[in-house]
Order: sequence, then C-alpha cells, then structure tokens
Amino acid sequence: MDRKQEQTEKARPYGLLKPTALGKIPGRFLLHQEALPSLPVPPLQQTLDRYLQALQPIISEEEWNHTQELVNEFRKPGGVGERLQKGLERRAKKTENWLSDWWLKTAYLEYRLPVVVHSSPGVVLPKQDFLDRQGQLRFAAKLIEGILDFKTMIDNETLPVEYMGGKPLCMNQYYQILSSCRIPGPKRDSIVNYAKGKKQSRHITVVHNFQFFELDVYNSDGSPLTTDQLFIQLEKIWNTSLQTNKEPIGILTTNHRNSWAKAYNNLLKDKTNKESVRAIEKSIFTVCLDAPMPRVSEDIYKSRVAAQMLHGGGSRWNSGNRWFDKTLQFIIAEDGSCGLVYEHAPSEGPPIVALLDHIVEYTKKPELIRSPMIPLPMPKKLRFNITPEIKTDIEKAKQNLNIMVQDLDVKVMVFHQFGKNFPKSEKISPDAFIQQALQLAYYRMYGHACATYESASLRMFRLGRTDTIRSTSVDSLKFVQAMDNLDKSDQEKANLLRRATQAHREYTDMAIRGNAIDRHLLGLKLQAIEDLVSIPELFMDTAYAVATHFNLSTSQVPAKTDCVMCFGPVVPDGYGVCYNPMAEHINFAISAFNSCADTNAARMAHYLEKALLDMRMLLQSTPRSKL
Repeated sequence: MDRKQEQTEKARPYGLLKPTALGKIPGRFLLHQEALPSLPVPPLQQTLDRYLQALQPIISEEEWNHTQELVNEFRKPGGVGERLQKGLERRAKKTENWLSDWWLKTAYLEYRLPVVVHSSPGVVLPKQDFLDRQGQLRFAAKLIEGILDFKTMIDNETLPVEYMGGKPLCMNQYYQILSSCRIPGPKRDSIVNYAKGKKQSRHITVVHNFQFFELDVYNSDGSPLTTDQLFIQLEKIWNTSLQTNKEPIGILTTNHRNSWAKAYNNLLKDKTNKESVRAIEKSIFTVCLDAPMPRVSEDIYKSRVAAQMLHGGGSRWNSGNRWFDKTLQFIIAEDGSCGLVYEHAPSEGPPIVALLDHIVEYTKKPELIRSPMIPLPMPKKLRFNITPEIKTDIEKAKQNLNIMVQDLDVKVMVFHQFGKNFPKSEKISPDAFIQQALQLAYYRMYGHACATYESASLRMFRLGRTDTIRSTSVDSLKFVQAMDNLDKSDQEKANLLRRATQAHREYTDMAIRGNAIDRHLLGLKLQAIEDLVSIPELFMDTAYAVATHFNLSTSQVPAKTDCVMCFGPVVPDGYGVCYNPMAEHINFAISAFNSCADTNAARMAHYLEKALLDMRMLLQSTPRSKL
C-alpha cells in the first residue's frame, strides 16, 4: 500500500470500514494506535500559573502568598523546575506515553488500601423481573452471550473507533478489560492479561454460593456457546452448588493489599489451590450468581443495590461470591438486582459502559437460532484446600470487610425534575451545570469551597488515561457566594452562574487536550524521586496537600442504558459522586463514610437536588445577557 493510500485508509472513520470476508482486519488496531498523537508535557510556566489560580478559592490569602514564593523559587531560570521539566520532556521522547506507567503504578498498583470501596467502581443496572430461578439463569446466559459478541469485535479488531469532538480516541483500554486480572504483591501489585498470545482464554468463571466453576464458553470449532447451551451449563452449576456452608475463599480479595499478598502466597503453596486461582485469573470474566438481597423498601432499594455492587453486602451476604481482583465481574441476583463491579487498574468507566450498553441492547434481541443439543461437558468445579492458616486469613478478611461495609454510606438519587435537555436549552454544558450544582450544594453545607476532582479523559492521546478537571474555580466561588446573597440581583447571579459554567467548560477543554495541571505536577514530583534529588518544597507545602485532598471526587459516566456507576470517597472526610445525565432525568450515586461525622450521603443528595432546582429557577427567571 503506498503512503497516500495508507493516509486515506487512516483518515476514514473506522466505523465505516467494512470487515473483510474473514471479518478480521489484522493490524487495524495497531495502525489506529500509531496514528494517535503522544501526550504532551505542558509548558512549565503555564502549569505553575494555573496551579496558583486553582489554589485561590481553596486556601487563605496568607497560605497563597507563601505558596507563590515557593512557586517563584521553583520556576527560576536554570532552577529545579526547569531541570525536572527537561527530564520529563526527555522521558516523553523515549516512551509511548510519559505518564501511563507512572500513573498505573502510583494510582493503582502501589495503592495499598483494599480495592473494594476504595478503588473498584460498581454499576447498578435496571432491575430485572425474574419470575423464577430459570429467569435468573436465562438472563445470565443471554448476558454472557452478549459479552462474547462484544469480545468478537475486540478479537477481530472490528470495534468501531470512538470519537470526541471529531478526534479519534485511543482504544487500548478495550483490549485490557477481558481475560485480565490483578495479582497482589507485597509492595506493588501487577496485572496479568491472557487476551493476547497463542493460548487465549476459552472459559469464564461462575460463582454461586461461594463456589467457583470454570465454564468453557466456546465449542470445539471456536464458535461461542448460544444462550440455550449456556443456560443448560448454568443449570448444572446451580444444581451442584446448593450447599450454603462453604468457606468464602473470595473474601480474601477484599483485604488490604499487603495482607492479601501474604495470604495469596500462602494459598498458592497448595497445588490444587494454585490451579483453581490460575483458572480464575485466566478466565475471560466472572459471573456472580448472587443470593437475593435483604428485602428493603422501594425508596432505598437502588442505594442498597449500589452497595451490593461495590462490596456484596458483607460476609453474611454476597461478598464471598466475588473475586475482586478480576477485572470484570457481572452480578445477577435471584431477586432481579444486577450490575457489575470492575477492578479499576486496566480501565476507566467509559469502555466498561460501552460494553454494558452493547450487552443491554443484545439481551433485548430475540433469540434467532435454536442450537442443536450436543451434550456438553460438565463445568469444572474449582476446588480449594482450606488449611487452618487459610481459615484464619478468611476470618480476618471477613472482620475487616464487615467494618468497611458498615462504614460505607451510599445513596442513589434519581433526579426526576429535569435532565440534560434543560441546560442544553440554556446553551450550557450539562456537565458544567451539574458540577456547579455540586459546588453550590457543598458551599451551602460547609460554608466554604473544597478541592474538587472530576476525571477528564486523555484518550485523544496514545495510551491516555485521565487528568483532573478542577471544578472549584475563582468563578465558581463567586457564583456560590452570590447565590444566597440578598444584595445581589437575580440577573447578577445568573451571569455569575453562566460565567462559572463557561470557566468549567474551558478547563475541561484544556484538560482533554493534555494541558491540565495535576498529572504534570505529579510527573515533576515523580521525576524528582526518579532523579534521586530531594523533593522540591513546592510538593511538601501544605497548599499542595490541600489541593490534592479531594473532598469531592466526581465523575460523569454517561450511558445509553438507564444505569449509574458508583465509587467510594477518596479521602476519609469526602464524597464520591458519579452521575449519568439522561435526557429528562439524572442518575446520581453519592458515597461517604459513616465514620466521618461531617459527611452524610443523603444530606448531600438533598442539598444537590435543591441546588439543581434553584439554578433552574434562576435561569428561567432571568433573560440571557451578554457576558
């Protein structure tokens, strides 16, 4: 293929590329990836100016003046800052992405708190109406078939490339989420991926009553099992795992990473255990057939499901019915509650949600083919030999988990009054509008602003993950301070609200283009550590600690499906807020810790609802003025 032809081949959106006769376009993924730009290292002076700006609404003037001195010292020509910046620029030339390895290690693999609640997000799907157990297993079978259908697109490299603002996005995360698993280590975990190479995984793991099974999901000719076949296999699994007194081996994966690493090595000393663990790690994904959830009233039902997805409800309920190191676990309970939980290291929310949207659409399709009933082998039960030492590890993990379960306060709020169509009708970005509502709710609750994290996708760049949109700005603070000020006219308040949403939009655009400040500052700090020089004072300053203590950790994860993602707070006195803005309503999941007297998820939900309504009223009562 000559160069010109190759360019036109690259320029065509991949969604329009017809798969070849074999349905496989070898190397297409690689071609696409190579055409993506590298993540830039932002200019040093720009980042430092923006850092000082970002600090203004969250620290005192006195602290700010002190930090300004440190920044001036850091930015001197020929000084520490320039030296570290040059190191980063050299790193950027040598690597595919100067940040991705560092980020994977610092944000995930070296993070020692349990993945449960502290790292792994859950997704709540709409409740299914199962009339009986058969309904549960039929739905599970259809879901498995839907995932395998999506996997075919990944394997054949026919997955349509996604675009953001007309720019193609990095698709690498899709190739990391299936057949992968996290492995605990004493100081740093690792990830194994069995999707590549000759010996690809052919099985999934199914867990029922804390018992694990290896279920082969492909026929000998390589075709995936149909819903009918999968249903028969799931029935066999169900019928051979009716005992409810089994040791919940999976609960070990909920522990602190160092404790789990010790228990893991201990567990794998036994050959049978090692084979069973390897089978789980190599599986394409896991399906958890859960016991019904404790019955609760309609109004708290969704919040309870969110908790089930995040942690399984504790050792007496479904937490033992998981292997939390597995990248993807789909959860289907007898009572119709369902969703998933995923290990965060390989991927952000959007690829997971794209997979979900595909499955949900797939499960609505009528079944076209009745499969010939060739007898299928019995799914293999994964055995574990529980020594007294392992039993002790399980007991300790149970205790720690139950404390965590008691501590998590989670509230799902479906905001019915309006959806993203309202801010759009006012020519305001729905995301910016929701973020300002969060700022207003927090300010009304606490009387001050806080460092706020919203994740921004860096997928315009090769191997891009995320950077931080700092939603608290000088403009957002002016707006929230004015909102309840009787001396300000509605017109002034509305102008300030519009200005704040505009500022948020600008920061977002800057972030997705690789020009935000958080990852750059982290890079400079890690560069200093790598160069074995002393850590610059700028990073030892209290202002840096305040700036990175995110009392509000937020994420917009839009989906076609009426679902909501949820995650725990990232600091002991903070909130985790995830939302999916639909056309006429917004799904929110808000989390906090009960151990913190100052935070309360239901109270935050109440203030957030009021903020959204007050902001709508404000805009409706004022003509749009020129800013």
